[in-house]
Amino acid sequence: MNASILYVDLTSGQSRVERDEALFREFMGGTAVATELLFRHGDPKGDALAPEAPVIFAIGPFNALLPVATKTVSLFMSPLSGELGESHAGGRLSMALRDAGIDALVITGRAKAPSYLTIENETVAVKSAATFWGQSALATDRILREAESRSGRKVSILRIGPAGERLSPIACATVDGSRHFGRLGLGAVLGSKNLKAIVASGTRTPPIARPKEYKAVYDTLYDRVVRSKEMKKYHDLGTSSNIVPLSLIRGLPTRNFTQGHFEGAEAISGERFAKDFLVQHTACAHCQCGCIHMAELREEFAPYHYSTNRISYDYELLYAMGSMLSLSNPEDILRLLLFTEKQGWDVISLGGTLAWATESFLRGTLSADATEGLTLSFGDGATYMAVLERIARGQGEFYRDLERGSAWCSEKWGGTDWAIHYGRVEPGGYMTGENFAVTSLMGVRHSHLDDSGYSADQKLLNAPKPVEDQVKDQVRDARWRMVMNSLIVCLFARGVYDETVILQGLDALGLSWDGPGLEKLGERALARKYEWKRLCGFDPEAVRMPEKMYSVQTSTGMIGRESLARRLALYREHTGLQDGKTPR
Repeated sequence: MNASILYVDLTSGQSRVERDEALFREFMGGTAVATELLFRHGDPKGDALAPEAPVIFAIGPFNALLPVATKTVSLFMSPLSGELGESHAGGRLSMALRDAGIDALVITGRAKAPSYLTIENETVAVKSAATFWGQSALATDRILREAESRSGRKVSILRIGPAGERLSPIACATVDGSRHFGRLGLGAVLGSKNLKAIVASGTRTPPIARPKEYKAVYDTLYDRVVRSKEMKKYHDLGTSSNIVPLSLIRGLPTRNFTQGHFEGAEAISGERFAKDFLVQHTACAHCQCGCIHMAELREEFAPYHYSTNRISYDYELLYAMGSMLSLSNPEDILRLLLFTEKQGWDVISLGGTLAWATESFLRGTLSADATEGLTLSFGDGATYMAVLERIARGQGEFYRDLERGSAWCSEKWGGTDWAIHYGRVEPGGYMTGENFAVTSLMGVRHSHLDDSGYSADQKLLNAPKPVEDQVKDQVRDARWRMVMNSLIVCLFARGVYDETVILQGLDALGLSWDGPGLEKLGERALARKYEWKRLCGFDPEAVRMPEKMYSVQTSTGMIGRESLARRLALYREHTGLQDGKTPR
């Protein structure tokens, strides 16, 4: 396998490729390698939007070679949290980097003018984006696919929308049709570099060390993906199938985490969207699952004249723009999602910030003067659209502030007790209990994807387990996800890729790993992330729960201050974070 790192300096326009066999031999690829590159080239005390702040993309040994190994990881300093920024995206990008022979990409500097980057194999160019700077993320994709198309060559296009150009810390980066580096503000970091887009492609084919063994592993994984019950769920209804079940167990955040049951859950369920709006299933490159669900929104803009748009949806999007805002009209949700997609905001952070603003207005801490006459109320889709339009226009101080996230807004405008964020990051759509709270507070990304906390809470409804065992399971799962994210495999397939088949796959590709080696990799990769976070100022002893969350019912009951404190102490103990120590 290759171990090639492409370095691009946007300030000078220069690039180079370096090989680092030792780095990839020790850290495999993906998130573990990207973390080490962040240590090498980043400054944990620096400005996330400074020219010298690096953006790192990395893939792993399984990308473009084995089923559902579809993700690319990006690491950067987060302008939202002020510490570790990590985001993952599917699409075609990992395959394009593999085709180009690139295992990691490190971008530094700032282009003198709006630009985009093209990568074909090891040929790199920085080109002018002046004619489409200011265009939506959707329009940018169309423009570049026409400008950069080549006969017989497929490209992957990563780009930002106007939100990233405005340096919004909740701006994302969109990949190909509808995949996103969604959390923690990568869009703003790229915008600060005057980098509108990256177009990647290649013509290379990686060698396979043991073709016969590789085919056997591929066939095993393919069979599991297309026949397993777990993957079938993602294909049929997708994650939006979680809407109704979570609502039934009081785990669906509603009206800014005021309650976990949404009376409109059936109206925005995966079943409803599939019946009335679903028009297409698509998949990331080299994935046999097809979990991407596209809805069609058809609207009349003049007599007998209609606009038609296709918009991706999943559980997190329907939670953020649905139950969180008490919207039960699918058309309202799709309109908001389409506008958000064009602007290039992270949907979860935006939805959480809108929910905070609504509760603040209803509580009276936000005045009509601040909202410039708009009356915010849950369930009012038309007003939420007006809010998004004002944010996009930069109309008024309050609306300009809204795209900075709920933590920043609440510190300025009031309402910190009901601003639901963890480490300044708005959470995923789970209101399940204390395991999820630990994940959100202590996870390296403050994300529900950091470990299985939200799932562990749900399992407690049928099978109680001692608290210490629950925390041990969380830590074990967090470390194993470091392995999965270093390979780098879509976490939807975490039930498909067990240790045995992973080791067989690595062996078929000529890579020497064993079970203890994978365990060590996961433990060390997680520890290194905590080390970086500490250098940024993260204090695991000082994490703060949103005050509101102590007074609402979750799937497993009320969250207790003392019981949560005990869980956090156990988590610090089992990760080695106690007493201010960072494990090596």
